Amino acid sequence: MSTETDPARGNGMFRTKTVEQSIQDTEEPEHALKKSLSAWDLTVFGVGVIIGTGIFVLTGKVAKENAGPATALAFVAAGIVCALAALCYAEFASTVPVAGSAYTFAYASLGELPAWIIGWDLVLEFALGTAVVAVGWSGYVRSLMDNVAWHLPAWLQGPDVPGGTFDILAFLLVLVLTAILVVGMKLSARITALVVAIKVTVVMIVIVAGLFFIVGENYSPFIPEAVDQQAGGGWDAPLVQTIFGYQPTNFGVMGIFTAASVVFFAFIGFDVVATAAEETKLPQRDMPRGILGSLLICTVLYVAVSLVVTGMQHYTELSVSAPLADAFKASGHPFYAGVISFGAAVGLTTVCLILLLGQTRVFFAMSRDGLLPRFFSVTHPRFRTPYRPTILLGVVIAIVAGFTSINELATLVNIGTLFAFVIVATGVLILRRSRPDLHRAFRTPLVPLVPILSIAASVWLMLNLPVETWFRFAVWMAIGIVVYFLYGRGHSRLGGRNAALKR
Repeated sequence: MSTETDPARGNGMFRTKTVEQSIQDTEEPEHALKKSLSAWDLTVFGVGVIIGTGIFVLTGKVAKENAGPATALAFVAAGIVCALAALCYAEFASTVPVAGSAYTFAYASLGELPAWIIGWDLVLEFALGTAVVAVGWSGYVRSLMDNVAWHLPAWLQGPDVPGGTFDILAFLLVLVLTAILVVGMKLSARITALVVAIKVTVVMIVIVAGLFFIVGENYSPFIPEAVDQQAGGGWDAPLVQTIFGYQPTNFGVMGIFTAASVVFFAFIGFDVVATAAEETKLPQRDMPRGILGSLLICTVLYVAVSLVVTGMQHYTELSVSAPLADAFKASGHPFYAGVISFGAAVGLTTVCLILLLGQTRVFFAMSRDGLLPRFFSVTHPRFRTPYRPTILLGVVIAIVAGFTSINELATLVNIGTLFAFVIVATGVLILRRSRPDLHRAFRTPLVPLVPILSIAASVWLMLNLPVETWFRFAVWMAIGIVVYFLYGRGHSRLGGRNAALKR
């Protein structure tokens, strides 16, 4: 199919950009990204962004409050949900190897307005994710500094600390990572590989050392007796409870699925790998390997850690804030607790780096399509990176991380990711019907079953999020639609091509 005579299907807000045109746009010299990543680099990126505070904190919290030792099964269930989405991402990323991830996939299948909505959603998701993790990293580093009697002035410790005004550590971290991303993807990949190696080593130390401190009685009962979940009401209640009156349960068999809806968020990040498709040497082969490989590695590590920590200490006695470190302290081994804190602090740097990477690539793809100012779609003449959006977004996020207490906004990251999963799975179904002729280096198996299951699972997890999160998400989406009609629709390159053909 010629992109010269058929640049788009459909009209108006739902015009789609053909896969061929998307790929052709990546070949424009001023707007082309350098291809330097391998399957190994992508897997490292995936592991680097997935393994964060989830494995160091969430494991104990969920075991104590939701599932007990059966938390390991909750990680398996959550991993299966993510695998369904990952299979859909792998097909799209290998078929449409263009920066932008779910935004680009939606443009090729659902149309311009849905693509804009998901792009707007991803910008918020990655921005808040980067800022939240940067603030969390700052807390770990301040804790390590306190251990050696180094103390920052209170006003430089951030608004979450009494007397704090500005989080200097979070601010500086984002700026340093911004500079690294401007210099180039290969440098980012090398730094990420080093940090991920440290992080995975710490996790393996936890697993291997913890095996020697497991007490068999702590696994009894493996699935504790079910109790009703006290979810509260109003803004804090899950949407599913508000709409259907469904009361979630803790513990028991259903408690495993309640726990899965929580630990799912420890897997968030594998989708960011898809944003680097355009910078991959052999995307048709390597994108599926990177996405699925990183997810498999992290699922195995999560299950192993959850089994170790619930075996070391009875689930009712686990700490919620630092379960792994405190479990080793309770076993009389504070050295390992220090190693875990160090691993968490080091590991969070890669989470910030890759979330910032994902956001800049989505922003770059949207600007290259004209939906955001084209000024931001020019790559650096030497490094071939999208340096303009990287600098802009890096500075903005650094300021947000420095001045804002945003823990209450963290759930927006979760709903944004799940929304992207729904869009990608829907896109696979549509593109299979509208473009059966496309060469697909990787094909999602059991279509339409797998995409439908992915949509259903993602929607269910979204329904378990608080009403307040849904309200904030709706407000952000409404702002995005206004911006599209005021700017994006009139400046769309695809709309311009269509208009030129009609003349």
